[in-house]
Amino acid sequence: MNHLATETTIRLDDTEGFLDELCEHLSEHDVQVTRSGESSRLEFQGGVATLKSGGKRLHIRAESPHESDLFYMRTILSSHIVELAPGASDFVWTGHGTDATTPPNFRLMTVTATTLLTPHMRRLTLAGENLGWFDADDMHVRLLIPPAGVAPEWPRLNRHGLIDWPAGEKKLRVRKYTIRRIDVAAGELDIDFVVHEDAGPGSDFAATAGVGDVIGMAGPGGGGCRSARWTLLAGDETALPAMARIIEAMPADATGVAFIEVADRTEEQEIRAPQGVEIRWLHRNGAEPGTTNLLFDAVTTADWPSEGEELFAWAACEFDAFRKIRAYLRKERKLGRDQHLAVAYWRRGENEDSFAKTKHQH
Repeated sequence: MNHLATETTIRLDDTEGFLDELCEHLSEHDVQVTRSGESSRLEFQGGVATLKSGGKRLHIRAESPHESDLFYMRTILSSHIVELAPGASDFVWTGHGTDATTPPNFRLMTVTATTLLTPHMRRLTLAGENLGWFDADDMHVRLLIPPAGVAPEWPRLNRHGLIDWPAGEKKLRVRKYTIRRIDVAAGELDIDFVVHEDAGPGSDFAATAGVGDVIGMAGPGGGGCRSARWTLLAGDETALPAMARIIEAMPADATGVAFIEVADRTEEQEIRAPQGVEIRWLHRNGAEPGTTNLLFDAVTTADWPSEGEELFAWAACEFDAFRKIRAYLRKERKLGRDQHLAVAYWRRGENEDSFAKTKHQH
């Protein structure tokens, strides 16, 4: 496979000091670093960067077979240059993709249809160009919501290959959602939204959007569910789109169980599951979201397979439930990091903005 490449040269007062810091930073983020004399090699998940120093000049070349991986590598390298060597601000990338002014992972999407799936779940069908970029195992995207009453501005690439975001009154509200369905040939995808009274910008947009409305989209990102012989899924309605996509992508011989917490029977949806995957709906029946132990009790009393069988557990829910489930998976079930993924999608008592600021502290 032919590799795409981009390169730049930066001028530094202390080349060795910069390389020491850069390699230390990247090695802490699963980048394999090899240093030999004046050359360094950085092996990312999707490509390789080589760095060659000569006096006060450092030449950087990044290569990857995939445009998306090359873009992410260049972004990571540029951001570290700006952070660690602010004096080297005159660098410019050349090569593949460097003449673009719009981030390659950004699309303008137009609402083409709206569907009320349940009393509190609304689907928006969005159309855009060149959606192949988003047809990936990573199933989450960031929706970029412009402020009302202001002509929208969208992210642009600067000369360093980094993204400049609109600021001030044109600052975009960013929210993460799951691509429920994507049809690259048709140029469209579906995103399902939980619609609730104390709506944040994402839920508010979903509740009021009509055909022809435009929104920004960037991504994809966020880990999916690893394939295993037996799978356990657990989540509330905020995770329902992700769980439904995971289940419908499973092979026909898959086995496992999915626990889905919703308000009541009216919030249940039809999900095409393999015969060996059981879906159990857990109803709050009047209890407020985030106040029950339904998911935790279901996970801890599940009929887990015998020790040694290949399995994977995936959970996404309210913060307190997430903490309890994650602790159980790690301490009681003794699952390794390659056997489970547990995340918090929201926290009771916090809005989307405050939760986004605090969740990384845990």
